[in-house]
Order: sequence, then C-alpha cells, then structure tokens
Amino acid sequence: MKRLKIAVFASGRGSNLAALLSAIERGELHAQIVLVMSNKSDAGALEIARRHDVPALHLSAKMFSSATEFDQALLAHLHRHEVELIALAGYLKKIGSVVVRAYKNRIVNIHPALLPSFGGQGMYGIKVHQAVLNYGCKVTGVTVHLVDDEYDAGAPILQRCVPVQPGDTPEALAARVLEVEHKIFAEALQLFAEDRIEIIGRKVRIKP
Repeated sequence: MKRLKIAVFASGRGSNLAALLSAIERGELHAQIVLVMSNKSDAGALEIARRHDVPALHLSAKMFSSATEFDQALLAHLHRHEVELIALAGYLKKIGSVVVRAYKNRIVNIHPALLPSFGGQGMYGIKVHQAVLNYGCKVTGVTVHLVDDEYDAGAPILQRCVPVQPGDTPEALAARVLEVEHKIFAEALQLFAEDRIEIIGRKVRIKP
C-alpha cells in the first residue's frame, strides 16, 4: 500500500508527533512523515524529528519581509518533500490563506476540547483546560478537524469525550486529554491514508 506523505507542524515538545511516529512503527498508521516544521528553533518536535531521521525545518514568518514570502517559502518546502497532507500538532500559528487553498481539505488540526466549544484564537494548551473547568463542564474531549481560514472552525473529522473528574486541575485534565489525543490523531490520519474521507459541503463523511 502506498504510504501517505505527511508534514507535521509543531511549536512545542512534540508529544503528538512522537505518538504518530509510534503508530507508524506499529503499523497502525500507513503513512510516512516526510517533514517536521516548527516556527521555533528550540521546539522539541524538531529534535524528535532528527532522532527519527525525518527532515526538520525551522521556518518562521520573522525570517521574511512579508507573509506572502513566508507562505511561498513554506509551499516550496512542502512541494520539495511531496507532502500530501499537513498535520498540525500543537502548531500555534495561523496557516496562511495561500497555503490553506493549496492544500484545501488536506490540512488537519488536533484541538484539546470538543469544538466548537473552547476554540478560537488564543485558546490553546492549558488555557483550554482552565476554561473548561471554569465553566463547570462535566465532559471535555478532543477534536480532529479540517483547517480553513478561521481558527478552529473547520469541519470535525473525529471527536472523543474525556470525563472531567471532581477536583481536576488544568494540568491533570490536560494529561488525560493528551492520552486521547495520542490515539485519535493517528486514527484520523489513517482515514486519509485509506481514502475514507469524503467532503460534502462543509461536512466530513467517513466512508465505510
């Protein structure tokens, strides 16, 4: 079976990247991560990529005189590595419209809540879990969704619930949600690898 060529974008330590690499090694995800890109030179994700002999790229908009130049440079790297799908794994920058159009319905993000709740600009990491607890939710979860021009507004692909426990701290809740992230992200990407994703209007249908 032909392996789906994926680029992973990450800004942090790269735990979801590590989980995807493990899923590939176990044969649960029929894909090849051909590029890891980060906007931060010291991101743990880049070190994980290097340890697995995956091309690691530090690319930041600050390196360019305009957003257009950054987007064109990014697209050049993606084309060079023949990337078929982009997976955002804790990538804290908005994807430019030029890139979104070039990879229409082929960019996915993982979000640590049940969208559309607790999403949008500025809602990432521990802030999401604090907001969930502040609201008094009994259930939170994880969403893997398509990426469009709005923050966290693309169609959901998979969602999974995580109970909120009495006495939860944001850190404790984040740890339990992350365990689910590590499973559901690979499952969602495998649906693309099996060509089981169908886009109907703004909705995603999973083919049998």
